[in-house]
Amino acid sequence: MAGASAVTSSSISTSLWRIRRNSSFRFSKVLLSASPSCGSSPERPPAAVRSNYTGIRLAETVELGFERTRVDSWISSQIPGISRARVQSSIRSGLVTVNGRIIDKVSHILKGGDKVSCVVCELEPLKAEPEDIPLNIVYEDEHVLVVNKPAHMVVHPAPGNANGTLVNAILNHCQLPAGACINRKGSSETDYANSSENEIGDFYVGHSYEEFKTSSSEALVRPGIVHRLDKGTSGLLVVAKDEHSHAHLAKQFKLHTIHRQYVSLASGVPSPSSGRIEIPIVRDCNNRTRMATVSGINSSRNARNASSRYKVVEVFAAGGSALVQWRLETGRTHQIRTHAKYLGIPLLGDELYGGTKGLALSLLKLRTPVSCHALVSDMVSKLQRPCLHAQSLGFKHPHTGEHLHFSCPPPDDFTEILHQLRSISDHQSNSDHGLEL
Repeated sequence: MAGASAVTSSSISTSLWRIRRNSSFRFSKVLLSASPSCGSSPERPPAAVRSNYTGIRLAETVELGFERTRVDSWISSQIPGISRARVQSSIRSGLVTVNGRIIDKVSHILKGGDKVSCVVCELEPLKAEPEDIPLNIVYEDEHVLVVNKPAHMVVHPAPGNANGTLVNAILNHCQLPAGACINRKGSSETDYANSSENEIGDFYVGHSYEEFKTSSSEALVRPGIVHRLDKGTSGLLVVAKDEHSHAHLAKQFKLHTIHRQYVSLASGVPSPSSGRIEIPIVRDCNNRTRMATVSGINSSRNARNASSRYKVVEVFAAGGSALVQWRLETGRTHQIRTHAKYLGIPLLGDELYGGTKGLALSLLKLRTPVSCHALVSDMVSKLQRPCLHAQSLGFKHPHTGEHLHFSCPPPDDFTEILHQLRSISDHQSNSDHGLEL
């Protein structure tokens, strides 16, 4: 990446004036110098034009009228372009105070008149290695990357799962050096207030951890995971290459302006055949999966609203299965899988949410003649993952403002199951026709 040009104090003042003018909040004091431990230069351009926010200081009084606002959300609004996950990491590192008291809860609620101070923390590294893993690149420019993720690939490294991930593949694709430093602290989906499928991945890469700590931002490259797909889900996913793009895309997800359409194969057929589901989901404390719930939902503080639209595209085997199209209006962990279970049509192959092979066998064999049962058993034996594919993705480009839209067909394992379901339906239809004769 090309190095940034020198920034004078007058240009900093001009840029800050523009930020104040364009922001709905006012800065009372923004200190662009970093603490000595952060090792930053005092002449640092404002966050709106930086990719590395380490050491930026904010001191501000919350205006009246902004009561009941989360501290992580409020700080993010005060430093244009920074990601919410980065702010959350700063809070957990003890670098945020409210009225002089250190807080460590990202969901701390502010009130008018509160005095907030924040120093943006250094990125917490998690080591990842570039790996020569083939990627299906749908679109790429200097700011964003759109990938068609295969099923069974984990998106980002985690303790105990540091290899074979999409991030490892991206590091190799971008020809980044070994010893990439990745921050996962503060990136939990449950902490990113009402965001969309977000498991934000703030990470930069350098030759080593020491280089990571001392290099200027121009020497570091940052592919950021803006949202995620489950390991078993295939399809389109967008990756940000700089923090501005990351923050801009994350905001689009939060505002639900991202277009996301999925296709699935379900156990059974929903009734009605199309509609909108708006029901809160909450994490199951026993197995950490998302579960749709109706009764007693108000008693759960962690319940989060989730809405999806669905439409049956095709029905197989007299109602034993269906091809269902989904459009997300919000994005939560396992949202489609949870909503499918709530409708009574768990996804084929989704053992976690009831879409077991046993259920598929019983539904399909019950609705098909004995002559079809061998075909049914063969199809069910090939179910190795939830039959869910992220088919289309649309968003506003974070730098050009252009509206981009991408689509990709399901992979071979999905289409093979689909073709077998059609074959079973055709076989059944021929058998029924023979009986009529």
